[in-house]
Amino acid sequence: MTDLSINLNKIALIRNSRDTVYPSVVDHAKMCIAAGADGITVHPRPDQRHIRADDCFALADAIDVELNIEGNPFAAPMKSDRANVSDYPGFMTLIRQILPAQCTLVPDSNSQLTSDHGFDLTQDYQRLKPIIEELKSLGVRSSLFMDPDPAQIKLAAELGADRIELYTGPYAAAFDSQEGLEQSIEIFANAGRAAAQYGIELNAGHDLNIKNLPLFCQRLPNLLEVSIGHAFTVDCIELGLETAVQRYQQALGK
Repeated sequence: MTDLSINLNKIALIRNSRDTVYPSVVDHAKMCIAAGADGITVHPRPDQRHIRADDCFALADAIDVELNIEGNPFAAPMKSDRANVSDYPGFMTLIRQILPAQCTLVPDSNSQLTSDHGFDLTQDYQRLKPIIEELKSLGVRSSLFMDPDPAQIKLAAELGADRIELYTGPYAAAFDSQEGLEQSIEIFANAGRAAAQYGIELNAGHDLNIKNLPLFCQRLPNLLEVSIGHAFTVDCIELGLETAVQRYQQALGK
């Protein structure tokens, strides 16, 4: 079965739109877990425009399911420009201090609106090697954000990563337009087969939703986890949080 990890970045973004502590990221995590979520995902960026470093520590202390922290492993410390917000300590410093169950490494820049491509391991292999080795020594599961390219997946396995997370934006776009959908899902299915062949576990995320999840899971039976935030938050407005979690679990075949 595929685990559902809820990304809480959008909850933090709503909170940060005002100088307030409401809505509470921790409270929403607990509500998601009570409704049946299998894990919680956060992606703290150096400018802390949504999830903040302090949120990561609070979640680690408060939840009893897997915490997945995503981010660029080369992100450096950054001073906060808000009086009531702690400085960003640097991504790997955050991981060393919190020791989440899973650390998903993402090649996004500080100015990027959202993650929109995977690592090119022909360029980043040597830079990532000591990061993967350190995560292993810390007992933190490593996952690399990747495009559905079997050659790149082979390199991820050789690098020693525990998992990859497939960037699913192109599949979601094909599903919405119904143009090239079969070709797109077959590309991802082939990536899933490559992951199994090379002995690396499989996650996926980005623009997945209630409608496009069933087909994706059907064609990638070795999928272990999806992380969903944007679509989930929108669905909560229409359905309510508890029902939204249940609908996503149903879409995953549970």
